[in-house]
Order: sequence, then structure tokens, then C-alpha cells
Amino acid sequence: MQAIVYACQQAKLDPIPLLQQAQIAPSQLENPDARITAWQFERLSDLAMRALDDEALGWFERRLPWGSYGMLARASISSPTLGVALQRWCRHHNLLTEAIALKLETRDGLASLSLTERQDLGLLREFCLVSVLRNAHGVACWLIDSRIPLQGVQFPLAAPAHQEVYPLLFPGPVHWGSSPACLRFDARYLNLPLARDEAALRQMLQRALPLTVLQYRRDRLLVQRVRQVLAADPAAHHSAEALALRLHLSPRTLHRQLKEEGASLQALKDEARRERAISLLHRTQRPIKQVAHESGFSNDKSFIRAFKVWTGQSPAEFRRSARQGG
Repeated sequence: MQAIVYACQQAKLDPIPLLQQAQIAPSQLENPDARITAWQFERLSDLAMRALDDEALGWFERRLPWGSYGMLARASISSPTLGVALQRWCRHHNLLTEAIALKLETRDGLASLSLTERQDLGLLREFCLVSVLRNAHGVACWLIDSRIPLQGVQFPLAAPAHQEVYPLLFPGPVHWGSSPACLRFDARYLNLPLARDEAALRQMLQRALPLTVLQYRRDRLLVQRVRQVLAADPAAHHSAEALALRLHLSPRTLHRQLKEEGASLQALKDEARRERAISLLHRTQRPIKQVAHESGFSNDKSFIRAFKVWTGQSPAEFRRSARQGG
């Protein structure tokens, strides 16, 4: 709110009528602890962008006229995958301003969307960094109709007094004092096809600002992400609470979203144990008791019972038939 008011004042535009239209009492400007709702923020941003004819709200060396970010979305909507769409988003955004540069990179299974500052952003620096990254993340989620959990976010800023609001905008670990500003997520999301078309884009652009505030519930890669964690250490207990914490979810949300995807945590645990056991029986000469332990079973008897349910054979029979088949 304070940053939007400052942008208006810099442009010699009285912000009071805009605040009133957004149902924000001007007296709140004097209160450093004042908070506004998501609706009020959306309304105030929309009014200010239109009044200033600047979707960047004074961040850059020149205005981004109303419709600039819609143009970026239109340039990306025909992409086959999210990775191509974000590459286009970065390339075209870099044509709009010289003040910042966006870049998408992948390394060690992580995608990184970074923002490098090329000019002094002044008092609007934090507002710019947060808004540009949150906007790109929101659009990315919308394009594939999925929540994209963040593995980490960093900003080249000292932690502000209002840092407690950052997890609402960037769910995941937030780090301060590191350059450049960037957000990181599982690179597999880049391979997902876009789930939107031109008709959906036209509808979205009528109210695009909620994308910068609201979070998606559905995660189209949740099952794969759970499988990855379980496969990394199938012998671990992996309680719903510990797994949810690692994935930045609540246990209730974890169970609900898995159910929506036609899966369950117990079934995925069994799958990880089965694959681990089969791999060990194929590749090693380890005793059945050791295979049971490394597959997450407390004793070999429960392992043998489960393995017969999975394959119709005991572990020993499976190992013998595998050797004979080879």
C-alpha cells in the first residue's frame, strides 16, 4: 500500500481518491502496522495502474502501459510447455525495460527464475522485486493449472519488518541478503504442457491481479514429488507429518491432494518399498533379512508376507526365478 501511494505521489497523482475507492481509510497510511485485505490490494493496484497508465507502478525508467503484461501472456500462451512459456516471458519482459533482466535456468533438477537489477530501483526496489517474481510465479501456476511449490526464494535485501507476510506470497524457505533475487522450484514442472487456451486467457486478463495474491491448491506433480522423497530413503518411517513438512503442506492437505490425484500415502509407501526390494533382490546377494530392513520393514516375516501379496512369490522364489530368467 505504501509503495503504491509513493508511486502516485511521484507522478503527482493524488492517491486519496484511489484509497477511498479501494475502501482503505487514508488514516491507515500513518500506521506502519496497518494491513489490508487481498481484495483491497487488488482494487488499489488496479486503480493505480489505470490512473498512471503504468502496470509497473513507477518501478522502471519508463512506463509499461496498461496491457503490457497481457501482451507477455499472449506471447507465451501458444507454448507447448511451461519451460518454453517462461523462456518467452523472460525474453519479452527484457524487451520492455532495461532496469531489470529476467532469466530462467535449470541445474541439478531445479529451475531458477532470477531477476538481476541493472539500474537503481530506489525506494520502490522491494515492491518491484516482489511483484515481478510473484507475478511470474502466479502466471506460471495459471498456465499449467497447478500449484508450483517453491524450494526456496532469495532477495538481495535485509529482512524487512513485515517479513512475516512473505510466506503468504512465496510458500517455501525465504532467504535474505543474497543476490540476485530469484525463486527456485522442481524443474519437472517446466515439462508440463500448458492447460490454458486463448479463451481462458481473455477471461483471466479481465481479473489478472489475483494471480499475484492467491495460491493454487492443486499440485499436478505432487504424486511424483512424494515418490521422489520416498524412493530417496525407502527404509525411513516417512510419517504424514514429516513428509508434509518437507513438502511445505499440512498433513490434511497432503492426504486430500493425494486423494484428488487418485493416490494415497500408504499406497505410495508400499510402491517405494516394493521397487526397492525388487531392485535389491535383482542386483545384490544380500540376505532376505537385510533386504527387508533396507526396504523399510521391521522384520523379515512381515516383508515376506507383503512381498507375496505384491508378486505372488516369496522373496527367495523371486530371486531364484530372476536368476534363471537372466
